[in-house]
Amino acid sequence: MIALAAALRDAAQSVARVAAGNSLADEFERVAEQGTETPRAALIDLTHGTLRRYGRMQAIVSQLSRRGRPDALLEALLWCALYALESGRYAEYTVVDQAVRACALLERWSAKGYVNALLRAFLRERGSLEGRINADPQARYQHPGWWIEILRATYPAMWQEVLAAGNSHPPMCLRVNPRRSSVAAYLAKLEDAGIASRVLADQAVLLDKPVPVERLPGFDSGEVSVQDAGAQRAARVLDLRSGQRVLDACAAPGGKSGHILESADVALTALDADAARCARLERNLARLGLGARILNADCRQLGDWWDGVPFDRVLADVPCSASGVVRRHPDIKWLRRNNDIQAFAVRQASILHALWQVLQPNGKLLYATCSVFASENDAVIDAFVARTQRAVRLPLLDGAPAQALPDAQGDGFYYALIQKQA
Repeated sequence: MIALAAALRDAAQSVARVAAGNSLADEFERVAEQGTETPRAALIDLTHGTLRRYGRMQAIVSQLSRRGRPDALLEALLWCALYALESGRYAEYTVVDQAVRACALLERWSAKGYVNALLRAFLRERGSLEGRINADPQARYQHPGWWIEILRATYPAMWQEVLAAGNSHPPMCLRVNPRRSSVAAYLAKLEDAGIASRVLADQAVLLDKPVPVERLPGFDSGEVSVQDAGAQRAARVLDLRSGQRVLDACAAPGGKSGHILESADVALTALDADAARCARLERNLARLGLGARILNADCRQLGDWWDGVPFDRVLADVPCSASGVVRRHPDIKWLRRNNDIQAFAVRQASILHALWQVLQPNGKLLYATCSVFASENDAVIDAFVARTQRAVRLPLLDGAPAQALPDAQGDGFYYALIQKQA
């Protein structure tokens, strides 16, 4: 059981850094560089699970602590231990014992009695705690208060479902590469591998349960990619045709770029402002047996990358709040601030302004976000179309609404297709 104590230690260190403002992705990079005895799967479970329930964990510690707020690292340990208790993965006595042992691993020897007492108090008072906790919306819905209010105002009939989806475990969806396999052939391979699945649409295959990528038959040879069903809409609604010049303006890590190249014989230029992410994009396309012109550049700085030849299609998968994929990145909802959303909208408008200049007359630009906030979506597009001559918003080719909300099959994405009239 020393392994659980070590896992609680490692998870508490990462969660404490996230609470201080670091991203969870950066934390996992740090852990990978420094090394740890904790299996990655166990660390993901403890960190992601704790951060999905962060508001609840905070409220429980606040209710039960008899000596005021503990120091940041000890508080993070309590959050992780409470998640472990609620997860049902371990016996209750085991979690309490191992959390106390983790105090020593964190050099918080004097806190052993406090941690033991608080966790045992939680087990005794769990029933009476619920009423007190549920009175606080942030603890009940496990999202920041401002986030809850935005969703309540935007989706009056659905806001609770959207919040619940944000706290759930994400589905695992695959995209079959038609240049390497067929959906029917790949489904047979999954069945042979003992992986239950079903087809959602076109090349999208939803697994009944997530599995490690290493278990996916043909992954290394490019037969399949992991890509959410919502993200797979992009290539379907971009109206691709062979021979087109296509720009993926914010392309890394390359999921949508790969899908574009799998869907049609186009000349693709893929941009990203992050050099490391460009390298990852190149590796992902190589695995699929595909090629593109990959440039490390800010799409808004046209002089740095554009050769003056316009594009037939432009995909603007713009930076956003990521509020539609927060269950995959549970730290985001606690790191974001309300004023960040308007800052994203300003940046999104500047990207649209720049990319409009590289679009061919009669060409089409697809604006995409993984956000459920209207101020990043309809508000940005409506303002752009209103102020831009020759900009006409078109219906999406799949007939589905622009805004998809997260559910059991896919994440929350938004798409708007705009044509530049000749």
